[in-house]
Amino acid sequence: MVVIGGIIGAGIFLSPGNVAQRLDTPLLVLAAWGAGGLIALAGAFSYAELGAIFPKAGGQYVYLRDGLHPLAGFMYGWALLLVIETGAIAAVAIIFASYALRIVGGPDGARVPLAIAAIVLLSIINYLGVKPGSRVLNVLVLLKVAALAILIGAGFAAAGHPGWWTDARVTAAAGQPTLVAFGAALVPILFSYGGWQSANYVGEEIADPKRNLPRALIAGTLAVVVIYVTVNVVYLRALGLEGLATSPAPAAEAARRTFGAYGDVFVSSAIAISTFGFLNLSILAPTRVYYAMAADRLFVPALAALHPRYATPSLAIIVQSTWSCILALTGSYDSLLNYVVFADWIFFGLTVLTVLMFRRSLPLSARAPDTFRAPGYPVVQIAFVAIAAAVVASTIGAAPAAAAKGAALIALGIPVYYWYARRTARGGPSVR
Repeated sequence: MVVIGGIIGAGIFLSPGNVAQRLDTPLLVLAAWGAGGLIALAGAFSYAELGAIFPKAGGQYVYLRDGLHPLAGFMYGWALLLVIETGAIAAVAIIFASYALRIVGGPDGARVPLAIAAIVLLSIINYLGVKPGSRVLNVLVLLKVAALAILIGAGFAAAGHPGWWTDARVTAAAGQPTLVAFGAALVPILFSYGGWQSANYVGEEIADPKRNLPRALIAGTLAVVVIYVTVNVVYLRALGLEGLATSPAPAAEAARRTFGAYGDVFVSSAIAISTFGFLNLSILAPTRVYYAMAADRLFVPALAALHPRYATPSLAIIVQSTWSCILALTGSYDSLLNYVVFADWIFFGLTVLTVLMFRRSLPLSARAPDTFRAPGYPVVQIAFVAIAAAVVASTIGAAPAAAAKGAALIALGIPVYYWYARRTARGGPSVR
């Protein structure tokens, strides 16, 4: 549930039109979504190996800290708090509020207040314990998957667009090599597939993590790949390639053609549920990173304290949610998303790189025989790192101002790290 909930947000409802604009046949569109799924699965394989070795609270922070350098781990946690997770929470809260108001016919001026209210409500639920937050997560994931299943089933039952499989169109990228256009189409796809790492944040809280964490990562990611590719078949059947490429809201348009006037309400409800579930997970899992940093005495010590009754990182939840609300007040969805993606894929690439480091410092011969091993080593990991670098470069090219702001916020963490590192060195070893 954590893996599926971490991946499925608003992307599958909004991104397919952008992908179809860049490719000229339905086969290429579906191949691009399949290729994106394979890249996500490669990342999940690598994170599964790391999670099986280090089933610790903090996930990526721990891998970067021990595999590269403590500064790398700190920079990830810093970026998560200032840019990646809080920016994603703010951006997705705005999308949730937009579609929730669309359902009830509410005023646009209520969008930001409703977004902040959603963040506050889910923060309170997760403040009260892991079980309440996880129960809400399970319900919301089931609802979002059920909504997609209804859309898929109805889409296949309805008559398809004439010639939907043989359609071809002249794209805006006409004249470009197919490989270049295919790579451009992968960018929004990879954004939609991001999130498999969420389960690693709570590795220390999973029963038998060495066995269950890899299974969850692989099964959850595979399930999302199947859902995404199948949903795109439904979009193409309902709209045709040209209709998909020109539709600003392909899910709503496909549902309208399938369900009639109720289609828009159905999809708006599905997006509201999906984004609300994503928000819940984003508040639940990443606070474990701030907890781990504070436990290492590399961040505000109070963030390592657990609530005496609820056993949750209560202050970390409050700090993360407060900053998310501030970002929701000051940024639009597009501007927030650009620098979130820029920072996120830097650390995706660096984290998968640590698989190569740990294979040297902790060889397979020194691990338990049943410890999960990522397949395709080292080719899969090297290819993933190269793709992550390409995504970052593409984001810089598409939104240089947002990338510069993201880089500046991340760079602010360097002096903070060295200040805490010197303080920890004077005060003795960390609490770990």
